[in-house]
Amino acid sequence: MFVANFSVQEQRELARQLTSLLSTYRHISDSYIIEFFSESLWDTLPVSWQKALGDLTPPQIADLLLDKETKDRRYPSVWPLSLLALRTAAHALSFPRKVSDGHTQNAGAGMPEEFQSNQSQSSLLGHIFRKHVKPKKQHEICRLGTSGKPQGLYSAPGPSPRHVVGWVNPKASWDFFIQQLGMPASECDSNGPTTGPNEKKQRVSVPSELELKLEQKSCRTNAEESKATLQTQRTYINVCDSIAHINTVVLPSGLEPETNGANAHKLPISTISFIESGVNSSTILDVGHCTKGPSSSDFVLTGLHACGDLSSTLLRHFANCPRVQVITSVACCYMKISTQENPNPPGVIQPPFSDIPIESCSENGYPMSDWVHGLPGHQLSYKAREGACHAIEDYLHRLREESGLLRTHCYRAVLESIIRAERPDLRRPGVQTVKKAHKLSFTEYARMALPRVGLSVDLPFDPASVDAMLAQQGRVVVYFSLVLLLAPVVETLVLLDRMIFLQERGFQSKLIPLFDAAFSPRNLVLVAVKPKAAQSALKIL
Repeated sequence: MFVANFSVQEQRELARQLTSLLSTYRHISDSYIIEFFSESLWDTLPVSWQKALGDLTPPQIADLLLDKETKDRRYPSVWPLSLLALRTAAHALSFPRKVSDGHTQNAGAGMPEEFQSNQSQSSLLGHIFRKHVKPKKQHEICRLGTSGKPQGLYSAPGPSPRHVVGWVNPKASWDFFIQQLGMPASECDSNGPTTGPNEKKQRVSVPSELELKLEQKSCRTNAEESKATLQTQRTYINVCDSIAHINTVVLPSGLEPETNGANAHKLPISTISFIESGVNSSTILDVGHCTKGPSSSDFVLTGLHACGDLSSTLLRHFANCPRVQVITSVACCYMKISTQENPNPPGVIQPPFSDIPIESCSENGYPMSDWVHGLPGHQLSYKAREGACHAIEDYLHRLREESGLLRTHCYRAVLESIIRAERPDLRRPGVQTVKKAHKLSFTEYARMALPRVGLSVDLPFDPASVDAMLAQQGRVVVYFSLVLLLAPVVETLVLLDRMIFLQERGFQSKLIPLFDAAFSPRNLVLVAVKPKAAQSALKIL
């Protein structure tokens, strides 16, 4: 369904089809697998589905239900048309996740090529760029960082973007954060397109003297030392603040950049805005006034797995700030997006520095577009959005290998029924992950898990009833696979809504599967370019 030339009408029609499909099967996408027994989820399926799916083996579930690439499907029984229609629609309406340039590999097949010599260190990045950065994030940063050349993001006509600013990862080394996001394009990209691994490594490297200097200062520099190399401003921003208010954030007078003389800064000036951990607020990087002027410079805004509402806030900033010429957005944590029905989702708290209640925010993270907002049944529950964050490629690998990890959902569902029998008022309590639960017997698992919800380790339960539930592990796996089948559909609707939002404001955009989905599940990159740069950028995306 997703094609290179994605017209406005096709976007809107796809949104209509997605909302229709999700409305029909909302009872599946909104269900919690841990309530499989306590809510009798299997009985909610049509009898014909139960007969077709009840005796499938894990590899059959992978091939017949989840894997859209399977060509030769061999059914052990005749499937009802409604089940076939669901599978076909879910596969057809979801954005493709396979990288088109040969970087994709099967889940469990090993690390990407850049990690062949060292599974913890990408061969395409220097040490300073790998410090405190996990392998998955290294892969993502490298792929996103090298995507600017083939996409022509820095060679657009007119004023070229001088800075790349945005959100990479809160745990990444600040040295890498500064170099990756603050290096002027004129220094990094003035030699035209590059090819070959050596040139890629050179593009993300810095002079050895500067690298050593940054390494020594990593995470330890005080304000005076930082001022000598990079001026930063710490600003707290509330998601309820309007974009116009956010755009008024400026460098304090004491941190004005010096542009002439011996003390001129070698690195670009940037403004870094922070939020407290867990706050439902927008972290946005702004370099001074967001207004066009003779001394202003354009820049590229990027968000690499910007959590929850942060991604939608970055898109609104792109749409409202004339200096942002290009945005590359990789979203994550869809369950933390604010909606009209749930403006304060679990895990997101009211910022202590704001007097504005979150419920009064006029702009939610979903839906962003007027079109999707007007579609009947467009609402997405917390559970549906949480399910969209699951890694379907990893679960396919577990199914094909018939991994012991498949029993963990069944264990937790049995535990939920035991908890409710003892405490009917205790629904879906948080149980911290039991280490290597799939290698334990259920009795051992229960003894470790029950105290975590305030129940006695010796709580009695009927062994015969527990054994009967454990014998239905195959059904639990099937039902979870149905939930997972709809996960890419939910993600597609969220991202499509953002594309339509940009289109409604006159900006064309495209979604690109950039990362290896088996290694980095949230691999879809939303790229948008302002009209003046579109001719040289979008045509080769």
